[in-house]
Amino acid sequence: MNRTTSTQSTKRWIARWAAAGLSATILLLAFQEIPAAAQPRAAHVPSSRTVWHWGTFFGGTSTFTPEDMTTSPAPVSLPGPVAEVATSNSSQYALLTNGSVYAWGLGNAGQLGDGATANSFTKPVRVRFPAGVKIASLPVNVMPFDTGLAVDTKGQVWGWGDNQGGELCLGNRQQHLTPVRLPFSHVTAVAGAFDHALYDASGQVWACGLNSLGELGDGSTKSSSVRVRVKGLGPAAHVVFLVAAFANSGALLADGKYRDWGTNGKGQLGIGTQNKPSDVPVTVPLPAKVRQVSQGGSVPGNGQTLALLTNGRLYAWGDNKNGQLGDGTTATQSSPKLITPPSGVTYRTMATSGGTSYGISTTGAVYAWGGGGEGQIGNGTTTGSLTPVKVGSGATGISATADDVLVAVTGS
Repeated sequence: MNRTTSTQSTKRWIARWAAAGLSATILLLAFQEIPAAAQPRAAHVPSSRTVWHWGTFFGGTSTFTPEDMTTSPAPVSLPGPVAEVATSNSSQYALLTNGSVYAWGLGNAGQLGDGATANSFTKPVRVRFPAGVKIASLPVNVMPFDTGLAVDTKGQVWGWGDNQGGELCLGNRQQHLTPVRLPFSHVTAVAGAFDHALYDASGQVWACGLNSLGELGDGSTKSSSVRVRVKGLGPAAHVVFLVAAFANSGALLADGKYRDWGTNGKGQLGIGTQNKPSDVPVTVPLPAKVRQVSQGGSVPGNGQTLALLTNGRLYAWGDNKNGQLGDGTTATQSSPKLITPPSGVTYRTMATSGGTSYGISTTGAVYAWGGGGEGQIGNGTTTGSLTPVKVGSGATGISATADDVLVAVTGS
């Protein structure tokens, strides 16, 4: 359906921005591991038909209203072994080893991809790709607001759902209840948050959607519903991984350098200042090569990043009012700070959402720290924690957006 400007849609935009500012109603993050070309994706080890999730969905027709709160890990059963998990603010996704995708959560904008707009909190529904399409990967973290993305085995990218910022790069802001093919080929990485998205395709990194704080990275603050080129990243062979948050974006390069762009009011860019945003990529100074990166945050006034280096050390920077950086304080950090895990724990994978962060240890244990007002810590309470809390085990992959968390676990 085509959208036109109206009082209702204007109110919705205001509601979405306002809700994003609530400490207990936090929006979007981004996390993925380096893709197969650089290292094996942890999510593709043999996994169970059951995944575990907790936290709260929000978005939909009433952004202010949290939906389906779960304060401890709860099982969701799928019809086949799970290869990968992914999340958005309002829904969760599981890629099965047979190339099919299932979704559950809010469905008001078509973000479940099943051709309907009904919610489905307890029963996963199959995302309706055209016949013959098999999905190879999902943006583990994250999807844009009320919008889904997936890359198929032929390197084509598909999108569905809200698309209100034009983040699907189709030249419009039309809602889609089932997946449509986007105008890219040879896609190797995707990421999206709030109403913008990034696509590594055919030798370049492209972006589209909202851009008021430079999150598209094209040297402007002009929004675009058609693709624009991100400046200063070079050929796609040099980019191995993309991330996105509410008003930020980032790219991990093959040489281990990490560049980011967008808002910087809380030191989100990690360059030692909290001054103006950057509408082109800047290099974050880190003491070793980056192996994984996770970018989170909810509004221009917050946002944080976790970076796991090749030497095994974890660094974090940005907003920290909920303790999401993991240094035991609530002090903002505008430069990367070394984060010490619990005694005896080494993180293999990590993720950060609106105001909460997560790590999976080398033994598969899941730890959480930061904000917990919507159950996103996973320890059975709605209280946050400045120190890591162990909430699960046997994990092979994790995705977390806003206030909801999804974990893939080892098969039986």
